[in-house]
Amino acid sequence: MKQLITILFIGLMSISVNAQDKVAKIEFKTDTIDYGTIEKGSNGVRVFEFTNTGDAPLIISKVTSSCGCTIPKKPKDPILPGKTGEIEVKYDTNRVNPIRKTITVISNAETPTVALKIKGLVIDSSKASVLKKKERSIVQQ
Repeated sequence: MKQLITILFIGLMSISVNAQDKVAKIEFKTDTIDYGTIEKGSNGVRVFEFTNTGDAPLIISKVTSSCGCTIPKKPKDPILPGKTGEIEVKYDTNRVNPIRKTITVISNAETPTVALKIKGLVIDSSKASVLKKKERSIVQQ
């Protein structure tokens, strides 16, 4: 009887140790999205795709951006092992400037904090054409 209890105890301990080894892993298709050169007011929504390559559900608890001009949107539900998810990022393209922003993802993954980046350039073509006309008139003089 003692041997049976000992065997059961060791078996239960090994199961609980194995259960603790399960961990979520987040793997992004890319950690940088390049908007390229885009027009002022154009669609600023882009998507970071990722996969949970671990063996436990992935829970994204928080997604923040380095600036109020960039609004990230995290998945609400846990991402099961082997499944994919998306983090949507919306940049305010009414700001005519270079884009260099960081999105921080916090989760229960093996690597709990991941930094994603967006980059690009927002231009106002109506002002660019005015500048080109001025440049041409200066050159012609």
